[in-house]
Amino acid sequence: MTQEQRGTIDAGAELDPVHPVAPPESADRARGLTTAEVAERVARGEINDVPVRSSRSMADIVRANVFTRFNAIIGVLWFVMLFVAPIQDSLFGFVIIANTGIGIIQEWRAKKTLDSLAVIGEAKPTVRRDGVAAEVSTAEIVLGDLIEIGPGDKIVVDGECVEADGLEIDESLLTGEADPVLKKPGDQVMSGSFVVAGGGAHTATKVGREAYAAQLAEEASRFTLVHSELRSGISTILKYVTWLMVPTSIGLVISQLVVKDDDLKQSIAYTVGGIVPMIPEGLVLLTSVAFAIGVIRLGRKQCLVQELPAIEGLARVDTVCLDKTGTLTEGGMDVTDLRMLNGSDETYVRKVLGALGESDPRPNASLQAIIDAYPDAEDWRCTESLPFSSARKYSGASFSEGNGENSTWLLGAPDVLLPADDPSLAEIEDLNKQGLRVLLLARSDAREVDDPSVAEGARATALVVLEQRLRPDAADTLRYFKDQDVAAKVISGDNAVSVGAVAGKLDLPGAENTVDARTLPTDQGEMAQVLDDNAVFGRVTPQQKRDMVGALQSKGHTVAMTGDGVNDVLALKDADIGVSMGSGSEATRAVAQIVLLNNSFATLPSVVAEGRRVIGNITRVATLFLVKTVYSVLIALLVVCTQVEYLFLPRHLTLLSTLTIGVPAFFLALAPNKERAKPHFVKRVMRYAIPGGVIAGTATFVTYILARSHYSGPGAREAETSAATLCLFLVAIWVLAIIARPYTWWRLLLIGTMGFGFMLVMVVPWLQDFFQLKLAGTTMPWSAVAIAAVAAAGIEFAFRWVDRKFPA
Repeated sequence: MTQEQRGTIDAGAELDPVHPVAPPESADRARGLTTAEVAERVARGEINDVPVRSSRSMADIVRANVFTRFNAIIGVLWFVMLFVAPIQDSLFGFVIIANTGIGIIQEWRAKKTLDSLAVIGEAKPTVRRDGVAAEVSTAEIVLGDLIEIGPGDKIVVDGECVEADGLEIDESLLTGEADPVLKKPGDQVMSGSFVVAGGGAHTATKVGREAYAAQLAEEASRFTLVHSELRSGISTILKYVTWLMVPTSIGLVISQLVVKDDDLKQSIAYTVGGIVPMIPEGLVLLTSVAFAIGVIRLGRKQCLVQELPAIEGLARVDTVCLDKTGTLTEGGMDVTDLRMLNGSDETYVRKVLGALGESDPRPNASLQAIIDAYPDAEDWRCTESLPFSSARKYSGASFSEGNGENSTWLLGAPDVLLPADDPSLAEIEDLNKQGLRVLLLARSDAREVDDPSVAEGARATALVVLEQRLRPDAADTLRYFKDQDVAAKVISGDNAVSVGAVAGKLDLPGAENTVDARTLPTDQGEMAQVLDDNAVFGRVTPQQKRDMVGALQSKGHTVAMTGDGVNDVLALKDADIGVSMGSGSEATRAVAQIVLLNNSFATLPSVVAEGRRVIGNITRVATLFLVKTVYSVLIALLVVCTQVEYLFLPRHLTLLSTLTIGVPAFFLALAPNKERAKPHFVKRVMRYAIPGGVIAGTATFVTYILARSHYSGPGAREAETSAATLCLFLVAIWVLAIIARPYTWWRLLLIGTMGFGFMLVMVVPWLQDFFQLKLAGTTMPWSAVAIAAVAAAGIEFAFRWVDRKFPA
């Protein structure tokens, strides 16, 4: 700007202080920013630079897997053992390094899968620049950009409304108020809200971290481990283990270093041997690996897991609520019939339908079918439009017809627009029973289409009959849910009879009993009972979908909700697990924990199966780890109380842990498991771990005491330890055999291989020397076998008694 120009502006400002001169901006606001203005804003850093991540960074993954409480304890003990004992007694340290490495690699693979899928599923706002609309990534939006919005679009940055055509925005995710807000030019729009009807455009006034919901969005899309009973249960168990471990370890150190007059290095070795097995370090690792592999497996099926606990939640689902459109049926429809009412002229009606199709720049599936069937009447001009809203169940428009007349038309649900005694409803009912979708075209006397009473007294003109395309995989998916004892509830905004007919074609149990949601009780308990007794619900409003999810949850159900439209957002957000289609609205993808990027309803069984596999198997293997912790603590306490040498060297327990827990647990954690997960993880695991560990520890210590009285002279110490090791292995392998049920060929092979591995150690000379294990004589080894057999029978009885006495 020249000095002369600046002086002219300043003079103008002095002459008219009431109307200050606005800062320079684009000559045409409706054309959006120019390329030069975009570049200028990028250079100034005025970009939407919120770092949205779908997973942890590599540094976070390494930190989480390496710097743990138990790794620190084991690391110190390992460092000590490297100086005071042979390398055989330091094997546990190398195992921890290997396990931690595996955990890092698996989670890194999961991160790559998650990140790549997040890019595919990322929203692409439409931005108008130089008068041309184009999709850009959210991070490429700059301050002042003109962003076009329509039904289902999420507001990604704060802004000021510039254009509005019946624009209604739902701000419930921010304010908690469910009613949509009608926006006009000049109104503010907030990031985190979404469009439910109409369309328009807004300029970006706040971007990046300044946007209202930026922090919330960043937190919601990050790797998260919240609301996981599995992880919180494991944390609780580890807390109790720590409390037990500290005093027991102190007592063990004193008894082995002070009370016993042994060689110092040997005493340290036996002390460490008593402390290490108390730590169930592999349990945390295995849980992370199982979750990570679950993400990878689902990723290969084009399923984006936006929150890892969703995998666990899926295992607990016993009710799945399905939106008909886009889930049971494909998005597209076809007009199959046009039926005149009240003597209407078909040629004129076709013109009306063509004009209605042209009036909505963002048509839904029903209107798109009408657009495809009826061409636009070029001489008709739309003067005002009312976009479709799932809350009111109709759309409309006012026209200036080619002959100069004005008219207002509505298109929507017949049973909403017509009075209950209208004779046309009987014909519509027959069509609905065939699974057809019927829309009513009605003429309104209202001058303004946005008049709240526009539907009152509307005259029925024609019925538009639409046929929906069933998804070819929907029947098999519903059959899967039935076989897995998961109740399927079809919840739709369409006519209940029509929805029931579609569900009946797919063999949904209870499809013949349909409920019109307008008759549902408002009391949550009463509504829950109706939901339990029926399977198909029509004419459901968005708020009712949310209420229905809450009612089911109040009865103790774990609810998954699927959907793809803005009318599903509130219910998806409140459901235990929200599942969105990849082609669904941006708002549904934003609030869902799981996004089916391939839009295939048939992916859901795989998703549910993966959740059951993960949590079911972790519950199984957790028992193995905690039985070891219980018997290790008990043996240490008995050693402290009886003032004897500790039974094992670290190498012995490394061998036992590897063969009875480490290797088997890895395979069992990744095995198929279709059993629905049950709550109370800590109770379910500890009710087996405590009796199993007590019996195993007692049997082992009894064997050791008998061996001490049986053996004497050189080699007695090695023979005593070998007998105790044999007994503990046999008891632990029996616990593994119980956990591995029901048996399959590979599970029997796994147990047999572990037993064969131990036998090799006991008979191969160099392995005997390496592990310092050698059975002496026949009396004591067979006594160890007999004691182990009694203990195994005791564990078998205890587990069955627990099942009857304390069912979980």
